[in-house]
Amino acid sequence: MARKTKLRRMESVSVPHHHVIERIMERLHVRSLLSFKAVSKQWKSTIESRFFQERQSKHSQQCGDPDVLMVSSTSLRTLVFGSLPSSSVKMPWGNKTYLVCQSSVDGLVCLYDSHKPGFVVNPITGWYRPLPLSRLQERMILKDGYIELGHLNFKPGFGKDEFTGTRKPVWLYNSIDIGLENATTTCEVFDFSTNSWRYVTPSAPCRILGGFPTPVFVDGSLHWFTECEETEVLSFDLHSETFNVISKAPFAYTASHWQILLCNLNNRLCASQLNLSDQVIWSFNSLNKTWDKLWSICIVPTWRSFGFPTWYALSPLAIFVEKKKKKKLLFYDPAHNHTLVLHDPETKSYDAAFSDKSIGYPVCYFPSLISI
Repeated sequence: MARKTKLRRMESVSVPHHHVIERIMERLHVRSLLSFKAVSKQWKSTIESRFFQERQSKHSQQCGDPDVLMVSSTSLRTLVFGSLPSSSVKMPWGNKTYLVCQSSVDGLVCLYDSHKPGFVVNPITGWYRPLPLSRLQERMILKDGYIELGHLNFKPGFGKDEFTGTRKPVWLYNSIDIGLENATTTCEVFDFSTNSWRYVTPSAPCRILGGFPTPVFVDGSLHWFTECEETEVLSFDLHSETFNVISKAPFAYTASHWQILLCNLNNRLCASQLNLSDQVIWSFNSLNKTWDKLWSICIVPTWRSFGFPTWYALSPLAIFVEKKKKKKLLFYDPAHNHTLVLHDPETKSYDAAFSDKSIGYPVCYFPSLISI
């Protein structure tokens, strides 16, 4: 009798079969999910749903290290350290060369060129969306010898409104550097709903460093270094679309713009500074608005081993956590970016993670199925 009662209880339990499968699939790599779409119509519908894709993307960012994407003139390649590229997606723009924004958003990357329309791309699925020329790009095309005339080369940023989930490419540039004298800076934001660029007013109240430094997306805002008597960090909130100076830089003003840069390490705003023969990496504490020194790395061994020049700040890409919670820093030289180097802070050793002169420009991202 007891056995029959137990069997009845087991039969009465309703197992949410597909719900359990969904939770398992959220933890799988995107490449597996792409093949699993062929299992059934229900699986295909689940994997293609926006709700599932957002959850999978969030889980990927919380539970693993990012992938490294190399953007070349012919393809986008995802690297596996110690081996050849693990995957390659060819893009339809032929052999045109594009640069890549330093920050990725939900598995999406933004490719740009000062004189050509850009793209927002999902490198795993091959999905892409072209971007029309911004006003800045139109002006650079019309103005012969823009760079030769001494005008600074400004770079776009790519981020997301954390409240609405809206992704936003952004151009911010010093107005006077492109012949405009009606404002300190000019800000353009791309609106995917209208497929057009629009001006943001008021724009930033202070000039930004042009040339080498690139804007960085962290926690709902894009960040730049300012061009002031004291170098500061300027923030652009992508929800309210307002500017604010959040902190002074953790180092004294330097006229050598190529010796400082901002970066995102494990979703924290960080600054990298070349100080003589040392590379100093700082982490911003958003609670008390202070900077903590993470590492001071002697770059002489990297210069001797990998041919890095000593006049550029090295660009940190990510902090990878290995077994026994041992952390290693992945970085590259933006002037000669075909070599990715892993630095072990404990042993102070260096290893080439990948080296190929033709492979392109690196950016870290978390693979997802998301498109816009």
